[in-house]
Amino acid sequence: MDLENAALILEGGGLRGIYTSGILRFFMDRDIFFPYVIGVSMGACNAANYVSRQPERNRIVNTRYVNDARYLSYWRLLIKGELFGMDFIFDTIPNSLVPFDFETFMESDVRCITTVVDCETGEALYYDKNELGEDYFKVLRASTSLPFMAKSIHYKGRILMDGGLADSVPIRKSLSDGNSKHIIVLTRPKGYRKKPSRFVRLARLRYSKYKGLCEAFGNRHTQYNETMDFIDQLEEREEIFVIRPRSELNIGRAERNKDKLYAAYDQGYADGSACYGAVCSYLGGISVEERFLGDH
Repeated sequence: MDLENAALILEGGGLRGIYTSGILRFFMDRDIFFPYVIGVSMGACNAANYVSRQPERNRIVNTRYVNDARYLSYWRLLIKGELFGMDFIFDTIPNSLVPFDFETFMESDVRCITTVVDCETGEALYYDKNELGEDYFKVLRASTSLPFMAKSIHYKGRILMDGGLADSVPIRKSLSDGNSKHIIVLTRPKGYRKKPSRFVRLARLRYSKYKGLCEAFGNRHTQYNETMDFIDQLEEREEIFVIRPRSELNIGRAERNKDKLYAAYDQGYADGSACYGAVCSYLGGISVEERFLGDH
């Protein structure tokens, strides 16, 4: 299997992303590590643990604490405007409770790119882990910060929020970076399309000083649907390989039912296993085991 110019592209979707966690666990069990990984929101969080080679960390973090108010609280959303406890998630957990292997992550040769939106311009920005260094978690936090559910992040003169507002599945970024093979992991079934948000007017009131963010918020469904159309075209021509659930996962963005989360994780693992042969064929037709033996 030739992974030299192969990219792994990970969609977000809140806690639906635990489906992606299962797929990545299968990849790691098979020693499949792509040289280029780009993620959005929860997809970016999945990417981090994949690059740090911590196969169980995504599952642990996103199931163990879902009923902990420090992790998710509607009361905090009403009082502080923050549904998820971002300090808890991006400080307490990685530094104390479920340690993140930052050393392995930063020493990895993998290009790990996090997608965010610039609130002032509305454009997507892409940050490589190597340019962020110790600021990595700050930008990762921004990539998961949705309007109305989290606060914006100030970073080097820019105001950043969830990357899915501007580029929900960054296939075009991967193409522009010169990758010739693309494995895309989606968290919605084939044919899913977004409807216009009911909260566009409210967003314009709440974020009136961020015209770019308001425009991106209002156009999110159009951007998403055009990207899905583009992905369907590339998939039909066999230029990309897409892994997605066969039907809706029945998981909300802020799902708290652990049984549903475990089931989605297991489904992701099973789907990764089921398409393993097809992935190998798409990437070059040589199994991972043959590549490993050949390298040694």
